[in-house]
Amino acid sequence: METERYFLPHIAWMEGYVPGEQPREAGFIKLNTNENPYPPSPLVVERLLGACNEGLRKYPDPGATGVRQRLSRLFGVELEQAMVGNGSDELLNIALRCFAGPGDSVVYPYPTYAYYEKLIQLQGARSVQVDFGEDFSLPESILVPGARLTLLSNPNSPSGTLLSVEEVEKVAARAEGLVLIDEAYVDFAAGGCLELLGRYPNVIFTRTMSKSFSLAGMRLGFGFAPAELVAGMWKVKDHYNVNQLSLVAAEAALDDLEHMRANAARIQATRQRLKGRLRELGFYVWDSQANFVLARTPGPSAAGLYEGLKERRILVRYFAQRRLEDCLRISIGTDGEINALLEVLEELLKK
Repeated sequence: METERYFLPHIAWMEGYVPGEQPREAGFIKLNTNENPYPPSPLVVERLLGACNEGLRKYPDPGATGVRQRLSRLFGVELEQAMVGNGSDELLNIALRCFAGPGDSVVYPYPTYAYYEKLIQLQGARSVQVDFGEDFSLPESILVPGARLTLLSNPNSPSGTLLSVEEVEKVAARAEGLVLIDEAYVDFAAGGCLELLGRYPNVIFTRTMSKSFSLAGMRLGFGFAPAELVAGMWKVKDHYNVNQLSLVAAEAALDDLEHMRANAARIQATRQRLKGRLRELGFYVWDSQANFVLARTPGPSAAGLYEGLKERRILVRYFAQRRLEDCLRISIGTDGEINALLEVLEELLKK
């Protein structure tokens, strides 16, 4: 196209990230974007309604102080080690902008969160993909000499598999550059790796309130790193990067942790039931520790099953890419939504 000549070359040739489908029509069962099927804490709604007043004419707190104070108390970290972003995606973006430039190597295991590749391309950096084992174990070759940054989604997306603290620590101890541990789904897992923050100067953690806290629409992420890294990364963020209502929602959600934990437990129970039933139907299902499962189809085309479900107004995620062509990723919905999914899947498999 004529306009391509105006773009920087690496922007002109790259493809944009394509998020999961968000239908405009009502009536769909959405099991494709890992949203929480349960509403956020009533305290969030109460405080949001109270915050919709003349105070919205003012800029929000650029330091997200109230959120960071709560994170500091909750996780036992220093205030200066905590950061807040417009979703954890913004914190990932900031990390790439801070630590990887043109030609620098950024490593990640494959398959994982596809947005990493786009962020690397935006920097003109060099992407180094290292294949996971078939069981999504981490290969020794993840330690690439000279890599500026190593990205680990843990639990991994789209498999939901969890690396142990010991496995992640081996990478942090031996990596030449920084190691970013993306723990977006950790509240649905047996545990995270935040204890490594006090042991290694090269680790960065990112988390989100989109999943376990049911706040995907508010776009609120947070992270932790050594204070010196946080200070440098905050030079790069937009000065008012998180809006006032998102800050109010985050503070309220952190003030009602029991609500989040109860919903996470419900999702874990439904996840276990879904895994068991899919395996009975012949699917291969990896041992997910997230709010979704990755299931390899027992024979029928994954694309065909995806389309068949969509025709019946059930959305799941299909990735037409290497190692995932025969798989569906299914977000954990309510028990009723999962029952509907399983009923349609059984019908499609019989056909």
